[in-house]
Amino acid sequence: MGADALEGRSVLITGASRGIGRACARLLLESGARVVMLSRDLQAMHELIADLKRNAAAFPTDLSNPDSLTPVLQKAREWIGGAPDIIVNNAGTFIIAPLEETPVDDLKNALRVNLASPFLIVREFLGEWRKRGSGHVVTIGSVADRIAYPGNTLYAATKFGARGMHEALREETRGTGVRTTLVSPGPTDTGIWDAVDPDNKPGFTPRAKMLDANAVAHAVLWAVTRPAGVNVDELRLSRS
Repeated sequence: MGADALEGRSVLITGASRGIGRACARLLLESGARVVMLSRDLQAMHELIADLKRNAAAFPTDLSNPDSLTPVLQKAREWIGGAPDIIVNNAGTFIIAPLEETPVDDLKNALRVNLASPFLIVREFLGEWRKRGSGHVVTIGSVADRIAYPGNTLYAATKFGARGMHEALREETRGTGVRTTLVSPGPTDTGIWDAVDPDNKPGFTPRAKMLDANAVAHAVLWAVTRPAGVNVDELRLSRS
């Protein structure tokens, strides 16, 4: 795919400072897009922009506080000059614990980060997309949005919810020119596993056998560069 595959298009990416979000930001920038990156880690985003020397903006954003989104999305709108062409809702919080050991504060945080914030981001721009007959939201899901694992009640609940939101939005936007894609990777080797140490836990996929974040980013790039009349409803990714 050429370096100009996304020339002239704008992208908003959440969780862009690390893992899959950072890989998406890098690849989509290298493909010619103008990218707005949202994350709590402003320094990491600025380092990526400086490294690539591309047309990008970074805004510090705490998605655990959805009320803070309004001014951030206004800044994104001003920088882009309107609604972005593509949204990559990637940011998420990952908790492994049995239900009875999951703190209520973790429940509230996961609902805000994994569900409320993606909902509010799409809601902000969807009306403009409908009017112009184009726009594309990519939801980064997980194998956990279809398969239940023990100790995964909270994460699965939010990821099943994100898949439900994607599927309902797909039906609401069908025939409008607005596109919606769910990208659901299997275990992916990112920093979310650092505290879990899956290499030393029975039943977990060793990190060496996980997907690479760059592979997920390439799936996102493929989905958003299909012809305008094609909607890639869902991509389920696993390690070959």
